[in-house]
Amino acid sequence: MTQTVRAVKRTTSLGLNSAVHRSKALSRAGLLERMFTLAFSGLVYPQIWEDPVVDMAALALQPGDHLVAIASGSCNILSYLTAGPARISAVDLNGAHIALGHLKLAALRQLGDHESFRRFFGQARSRANVETYDRLIAPGLDAVSRAYWEGRSLTGRRRIDAFARNFYRYGLLGRFIGAGHFLGRRLGCDPRIMLQARDMQEQRVLFERHIAPVFEKRLVRWLVRQPASLYGLGIPPAQYEALAADGDAGILSVLRGRLERLACDFDLKSNYFAWQAFGQGYGPGPDASVPPYLEQRHFATVRARADRVGYHQGSITAHLAQQPAASCHAYVLLDAQDWMNDAELTALWTQITRTAAPGARVIFRTAADERLLPGRLPEAILAQWHYHEARSREFAARDRSSIYGAFHLYTRGGQETCGGQPA
Repeated sequence: MTQTVRAVKRTTSLGLNSAVHRSKALSRAGLLERMFTLAFSGLVYPQIWEDPVVDMAALALQPGDHLVAIASGSCNILSYLTAGPARISAVDLNGAHIALGHLKLAALRQLGDHESFRRFFGQARSRANVETYDRLIAPGLDAVSRAYWEGRSLTGRRRIDAFARNFYRYGLLGRFIGAGHFLGRRLGCDPRIMLQARDMQEQRVLFERHIAPVFEKRLVRWLVRQPASLYGLGIPPAQYEALAADGDAGILSVLRGRLERLACDFDLKSNYFAWQAFGQGYGPGPDASVPPYLEQRHFATVRARADRVGYHQGSITAHLAQQPAASCHAYVLLDAQDWMNDAELTALWTQITRTAAPGARVIFRTAADERLLPGRLPEAILAQWHYHEARSREFAARDRSSIYGAFHLYTRGGQETCGGQPA
């Protein structure tokens, strides 16, 4: 079992090296890239930061659809089941993300009630979760995933113990948010104060009074100029450069603007991304905002459809190369293309175009507010796809996570339709 886990870790490392490394190892850029892959080699996203409600509106999933998506924290993968696609292929370079997805599937199979499932992945801070894992979930978990969760972290605790100590404080993103809270308090601002807002007007007041001034602090201004400071958001050096170029006043203004949108543009009562950012977890109570897969009304449906999900470790390009022609109907690429050079983009879209059924939909996000593909993909490939610019901007405005510069929707065939719906 240990050898198998090591093999999974090697696969993670090799995949990340291929995806991120662009420069010579001893150059400044090369050192930054290798620092990033080291940081990214374990669990990164305890919760994914793309809004699945927006995704499903854009994808217009149909009952016979085969959806191929990057897995990340799997909140989206399981939430897509509420739309009823026939099959979901969840792909990720990171073995820890694959283990998290398998853990969620095993919990769905073994836990017969929503309360236990919500306590495990919604509250994620009860000793009863670890007891539930040992007694019910572990026996139904595959050997590699079980070895991961029962393996020891650097603290000496089993990784599964994180679900007794607020799982959302763990992983690279969880620790990044925690570091932000620590820094904010040291600078005179507790980010949790945002959760005291009773309405959106108060959200604006609290942001301007307590959060915005932090961006004027000399330490913060210096930190955000260091590419490594944003590794906790899963931003590699190449994506950092695109983000820095997206605002007239540089990356500081971009980050401030996106945090302001998260804090002020959506009612906190309905935005679980804001709760994760400002509260390091989901809100209390049964009516708190959570991803669709955790909502009580969807539990029976998600549980019944869990066997439609299959997890695969590797690159999405390599996975698509193994699929039959015209066999896929929807693709979710997250922000992975921000990491890619032109040759890698062409290889990916060659496989997407080959495997896409007529009318197939592709969605992805970019750090910057820019069209990513024109001028980088061969025209022979790009001409087979229609870009929905107006709808893409509409979906970007609705995305509660608020951290990306743009949302993009393409459909196969150059036609003004999306999943059978008018564009």
